[in-house]
Amino acid sequence: MRRTLYSVIAGTGSYLPSRVVPNAAFTSSAFFEANGQPLTKSGEEIVERFAQITDIQERRYAEDDQVASDLAFLAAQNLFASCNADPEQLDYILVAHNFGDISAANRRSDFVPTLAARVKHKLGIENPNTIAYDLPFGCPGWLQGVIQADYYLRSGDARRVLVIGTETLSRVCDPHDRDSMIYADGAGAVLLEAQESATPIGILAHGSRSDTVQAAHLLRMDKSYNPAYEGEELFLKMEGRKLYEYALKTVPQAIKDCFDKTGLPITALRKLLIHQANGKMDEAILKRLYALYNEATVPEGVMPMTISWLGNSSVATLPTLLDLLLKHQLPGNDSSNDIGPGDHLVFASVGAGMNCNAVVYRIPK
Repeated sequence: MRRTLYSVIAGTGSYLPSRVVPNAAFTSSAFFEANGQPLTKSGEEIVERFAQITDIQERRYAEDDQVASDLAFLAAQNLFASCNADPEQLDYILVAHNFGDISAANRRSDFVPTLAARVKHKLGIENPNTIAYDLPFGCPGWLQGVIQADYYLRSGDARRVLVIGTETLSRVCDPHDRDSMIYADGAGAVLLEAQESATPIGILAHGSRSDTVQAAHLLRMDKSYNPAYEGEELFLKMEGRKLYEYALKTVPQAIKDCFDKTGLPITALRKLLIHQANGKMDEAILKRLYALYNEATVPEGVMPMTISWLGNSSVATLPTLLDLLLKHQLPGNDSSNDIGPGDHLVFASVGAGMNCNAVVYRIPK
């Protein structure tokens, strides 16, 4: 029987910063509209409305002495502590991020050397054939790294690829923009290995798209909303309503297009692991996905969430969610989150570019 190479998950890891920032920390913030006018509602009203829209109650921020490559290293360290893999046997280290290392004291992005090179250095890997490079692709960057790794592994040119997503969004958000409450810091990592199998396992299908003509600048860098702000920094800005509309229009169909490549019915989907950007938006995406299959009812528990307590950590949300799921560390440790051999997972993400992608994965038996 002919055996084929497939990309399988051999280990996962994550790092959750210890600094917990609840919504109440923002009630005294001076928020402004995009036109520079101050918000007239009280801080309590703004925060309460924000929680209703996003489902976010708290988020994690990195400590002042940590940068994104530190978080990435700690996630990788957590991964290797929970599996028997040898870092010296890695063929590639791919690190997805968007802003490089930004220190608490100096908010300028630092990309040289690459964060992947810094992680390889911190891990003490001496193998010169472990190729380390970075991948900026907006919030879908980690999943795009997984897609790239799949190409390497299925070609036979690589056997093991470490893919990390890391970000410190708390250092690029405008403290005078209410959207700053969405963003968080963190890192997640996955080790992918090539495995021969007579039946399809691991990554079964993937798909990506970039919509730049109309949507390239829905996420961008711009000055503070506070007209009196004297700093020269640029901050992450978001066209929230337009981004929401893009996601609802594009992501469900992108997921379906990817899932349909497998020939599986939607009833075979065990879990949808989606980028934790906005709780209400993700719920709407899920409903539209099932509606595309003429399914009026969404299975309970099909979409595990972390956004309420971890916020949106960009490229880190998906690998962190996967690690917590596999290690039974999601809040409540609900048995409905148990997954096992033969189960089908779908990963999906959307973000700056505008880019979105999806991957279908079958857990090996």
